[in-house]
Amino acid sequence: MPNKIDLKGLSLEEMERLLADHGEPAYRGRQLFHWIYGRGVATFAEMTDLPVALRARLAEWTDIGGLAPLNRSISRDGTRKYLFGCADGRAIETVLIPDEDRLTACLSTQVGCALACAFCLTGQMGFVRHLQCGEIVDQVLALQRDLQPEERIGNLVLMGMGEPLHNYDAVVKALTILAHPLGLAFPPRRMTLSTVGLVPEIVRLGQSGLGVNLAVSLHAATDDIRDRLVPINRRYPLKELMAALRTYPLPPRRRITFEYVLIDGVNDRPEDARALVRLLRGLQCKVNLLPLNEAPAIPFRRSSQERVETFQRVLKSAGILATIRESRGLDISAACGLLATEINQKSLDTAESLA
Repeated sequence: MPNKIDLKGLSLEEMERLLADHGEPAYRGRQLFHWIYGRGVATFAEMTDLPVALRARLAEWTDIGGLAPLNRSISRDGTRKYLFGCADGRAIETVLIPDEDRLTACLSTQVGCALACAFCLTGQMGFVRHLQCGEIVDQVLALQRDLQPEERIGNLVLMGMGEPLHNYDAVVKALTILAHPLGLAFPPRRMTLSTVGLVPEIVRLGQSGLGVNLAVSLHAATDDIRDRLVPINRRYPLKELMAALRTYPLPPRRRITFEYVLIDGVNDRPEDARALVRLLRGLQCKVNLLPLNEAPAIPFRRSSQERVETFQRVLKSAGILATIRESRGLDISAACGLLATEINQKSLDTAESLA
């Protein structure tokens, strides 16, 4: 049957309404929601508490979509990078990072990215399209199917391909499903959304009540340097961005995280660190310092360890919590700023299949 309704990506309310429109009680929608998201099933036959006749009818006019696993690379440090194919022939990358007794899933929200940050390979791809809500959620479901029995995903970070707030509606809907007790039941404190600073959407996110963690890709403390590294700063300069962040509603004992990629000779001087101290004064925040992950197509070099540590000391001496982040998955191009899928311009028929 053409144009079947794809259930993957529908909210609980949408599933209840869909079933009600077909003469079923609302609780059938809740059962369907739990089977698809909470249990991660891919076929109606597995939904054993739904009547056989209803399962047959659902199979006629609905579908349970899903990403196609195409390839998996494993780093020396245990990081796993997955290539997933979308229904339209595009592809995205998702990363699973081991961290002590739990795993962190780094999710993509777009194919490519429109914001063209100067040190990011995803930005060099350009913008292809937004991911649908179901494609964002299904990255987690697909990762869970690949876990060992003793493994579990403890944290979700929207830091993969794309700018999450550029795809605001689909991202918020996906986060709601990921957090729902009948869905994947991730606590909001275990989910982090990263943005380069889309000010109106930051305000909307703060008003949404989702309660997820907010990370801001800052990378500079002055407009002239940030304009060069993060072009969206020309539309939403630091004054506007910081004003929005100073009024952002933080749950108790939470901080805004600032991501700061350190680039040799560009933003890594002690005076840059002191400018950052002034910019962040009074904010409940922490700073993650990330030495640049180099690539041939990126026209910058990473800061030396000495300059990174000097930068950190300036921040810590001013009372700012500052950590140096170790690059993970560098040998498989899974580290921050390196996600890019050349396959998006080709047929997925040529992709290597996941074993």
